Amino acid sequence: MIRLLVFLAVVFALGLGFAWLADRPGDMLVTFNGYQYQVTLMVAAVAIVAVVAAVMIVWWLIKSLWNSPYTISRYFRVRRRDRGYQALSTGMIAAGAGDGALARKKTKEAAKLINSDQEPLINLLDAQASLLEGDHEGAREKFERMLDDPEMRLLGLRGLYLEAERLGDRNAARHYAGRAAAVAPQLAWAAESTLEELTERGDWDGALKLVEAQKSTRQIERDAANRRRAVLLTAKAQALVDSDPNAARTAALEANKLAPDFAPAAVIAADLVIRQNDVRKGSKILEAAWKVEPHPDIAELYTHARPGDAVLDRVNRAKKLQELKRNHPESSMAVARAALDAQDFATARREAEAAIRMDRREGAYLLLADIEGAETGDQGKVRQLLSKAVRAPRDPAWVADGVISERWVPVSPVTGKLDAFTWRAPMERLGQLIDSETDLPVPAIAAAPAADGKAIDIVPDAPAQKPAPANGGEKDMAAADAAGEAQSIGQDSELPPLPDDPGVAPEEEAEKSPRRFRLF
Repeated sequence: MIRLLVFLAVVFALGLGFAWLADRPGDMLVTFNGYQYQVTLMVAAVAIVAVVAAVMIVWWLIKSLWNSPYTISRYFRVRRRDRGYQALSTGMIAAGAGDGALARKKTKEAAKLINSDQEPLINLLDAQASLLEGDHEGAREKFERMLDDPEMRLLGLRGLYLEAERLGDRNAARHYAGRAAAVAPQLAWAAESTLEELTERGDWDGALKLVEAQKSTRQIERDAANRRRAVLLTAKAQALVDSDPNAARTAALEANKLAPDFAPAAVIAADLVIRQNDVRKGSKILEAAWKVEPHPDIAELYTHARPGDAVLDRVNRAKKLQELKRNHPESSMAVARAALDAQDFATARREAEAAIRMDRREGAYLLLADIEGAETGDQGKVRQLLSKAVRAPRDPAWVADGVISERWVPVSPVTGKLDAFTWRAPMERLGQLIDSETDLPVPAIAAAPAADGKAIDIVPDAPAQKPAPANGGEKDMAAADAAGEAQSIGQDSELPPLPDDPGVAPEEEAEKSPRRFRLF
């Protein structure tokens, strides 16, 4: 666009010049070698312009002829480079599609047309073709040669890292990831692997610095960075509890501030604060965490925050937690445990049965069995509750990669992943409630009308009768029918269970149907 404007400006200026000369007629006299030449100004101006144009054309022709060898060679070189880049592009597409044969063919073609020193992608395509062909040793050698080139170093480290991961050599993989993170900390794969190495070694300060670098380079979001920092600070506090309580307290409080819903951070922060005789502040930390998500560790520390408290005071503190989070099984379980310690069996039983109604699980049945044993000592009911506990779903625990831990740990022992443990129910007991016949809901069966208008009771759990003997067993059959009718009448006379019945079968029903009782 600028060139066009300049050209138009020059033409316009020449037009103005010739118009100005045409309006002012005159002659030009030139004496040369004894001769005089007289022409008008217009002719002289046209002649000068023509001479300048001729000189420029002649100079362009001479320059073109002089540069023609370079121009021709440059044309063929550009054409060769374009063909090479076309082969390289086709080869990269073939490598991405998994076509090893075509990728190798295009690699050779591109290497002939383009110098690998000028285009590093040829080395990448060569290594990818080797991987597709199954030549992993050759691919590793190519990746190792890339380490000598500063431009290809990160690519080589990435390839060696993936090969080490494929072979299961975690130490080698972390070594290459550490070298890459030292050169380019913004690489997510290198930073994640280095973070796993630092956490496995227990270098919590180094891991915190790396997370801060990830946050500054926007590799991870702010919320994710705060969560990771909370986990690392909690792990640091656990490591410094005995050696440096003040530093542990600072780290734990910062972790609790970053993630108020993270129970391990709240527990260790409150514990360290309570150790320094600040029970009020520790209780506030636990209450805030309990409001977000109740946890048995929070309830245990909260009820025993003051060692000198009486058992009734612990019951009151447990009830305070229940007021903060109503209609939650952990709240009822906390009150039930404290009431059992205080030998308030009525409150303990009521809260344990309420916990079972809200969440039928193993711990609630075990607690109810402890209450039954402490209050009545009835071993039959205790065994019945224990059998239900065996078949009930397990209580939530810290689970990560198939590993169940009694206490929270920051790193998975299987994969080394940070913040892998989650508080949930283990999944190894699928279908345990199907084995519990006493807990299965029995569908209601409508009574079929008889011929005389009376209803016939259908008893789904009536025991199967043996066939009558062939030699006159009418009396035995009649006696069995009479016993079945008596049992049906006895069952119909019982009152139906209330809606808030916890599901514990009475002792008399257990004695009537012994086939339902299972010992573990």
